[in-house]
Parts: sequence; C-alpha cells; structure tokens
Amino acid sequence: MPAVSIVIPMKNESGNVESVMAEISEHCGDVDYEVIVIDDASTDDTAAVIQRLKTKHPQIRLLQNQKSGGQSAAVHSGVLAAKGSVICTLDGDGQNPPSEIPKLYQPLLTDETGQLGLVAGQRIDRQDTASKRWASRMANSLRSHILHDGTRDTGCGLKGFRRDAFLDLPYFDHMHRYLPALFKSHGWQIALVDVSHRERGAGRSNYSNIQRAFVGFFDLMGVAWLIRRRKKARPTEVSLDG
Repeated sequence: MPAVSIVIPMKNESGNVESVMAEISEHCGDVDYEVIVIDDASTDDTAAVIQRLKTKHPQIRLLQNQKSGGQSAAVHSGVLAAKGSVICTLDGDGQNPPSEIPKLYQPLLTDETGQLGLVAGQRIDRQDTASKRWASRMANSLRSHILHDGTRDTGCGLKGFRRDAFLDLPYFDHMHRYLPALFKSHGWQIALVDVSHRERGAGRSNYSNIQRAFVGFFDLMGVAWLIRRRKKARPTEVSLDG
C-alpha cells in the first residue's frame, strides 16, 4: 500500500503530463506513492498521454470524467479512490513544482501528535499576470477577514492532508479553496509552508478572473454559514458492560 497518494486534476493538459510525472518521480522517491490523475472531460489527448506513460511510471492511476465536474469534484473523486493515508494535491498545469511535494507529506508522515490534519502551500513570487495576482490578493483579503483562517493564499494547489480527515469534511463545489478554514473548524491543526511558483508549461488556463469572482463570493458566504452551524459536540461511547 502506498503511504502517499498524489492527486492531480487535469483538463486539457496533454502538454504538461509528461514533465509533471518526470518531476514527481525525481523528487518523491523517498516514499511509496501512487499518482491519481483525474482527467476532467478533456477534449485533447490528455488521457492517451497518461495511458502511454503508465509503462514508464507504473504508479499512475487514471480516473476519467465523461462530463466536466470542476477541480473540487476531481480532487474529491481522487481522494475517494486513493489508497494512501496521506494525500497531496497539485494543479496539473505545471505551475506547482512537484519538487515541493515532500514539504507537504513529510510533516504529516512524521506527526506524532495525531493532531496535524493539513499542510497548505503558500505561493511566493507568483508567476501569473498582474490582473490575476490582484484578483487573488483581493479574494484572499476578503476570505481572511470573514473566515479568520490564518493563511494568505488558499488558492495554491499544493496541499497535503490526512485522507480520513478530508473525507469527514462536508463536500461542496470549490471546497478546495477553503480547506484551511474547514480543517480548523473540525479541530485539526494546520501547517503553512512557502512554496515556489512558475509559469504554465503548456496550454492555457481553464478559468477567468470573472468566473472566480462570481462564484467566490457565494462560496465564501456558504463556508461561513457551514462553519457557524458545525456540530461541535462529539460524543464518546461509554461501555455499559458490568
């Protein structure tokens, strides 16, 4: 059984699959791992490239969506299928360097307290357009003000977490952007690590700033509501024998 499952949503990323897999192989050899790629109804040959790479990288498992469900749905499907107790996620566009993945799983694998639930990457020196960086700063500022989640960058795809803890969270679309707040609200400790960022290797983004802003406000209000209504009491079973 792998110790770590690396979950990667991809949509029309055929030009990035091979380089991402090569870097994972180079930098994650200190643990037993699997790679679960979720092809989110790509219209290019992403799935075919993945199938071709399975000979060279036998750790790859491919999940395919016939209808696009978005990033959170893809991540959730990957976690459900994962065999590892620790999950690491990254975006499939190559902007999240796979060399940063050990920063995510090492604290979780060595945690002796049983309290660490999430290790969240925070991008430094972002290689995005000025408009995307500005939109991200505004969204992160608003989110932090409302949720008090203590992180400056929840949009980073590089995250590591306990599989069981993640599956205990309420699922909803775009939940991947609110994991620090959700994990904290469920009593888990979180750790933040700085990670590098780089330009997209190939292809183009599947999202626009307008799309993110439109759904982001309603998602934020929904997450705030969920946290306020969270079940706080967790009963302990008492033995009635004797």
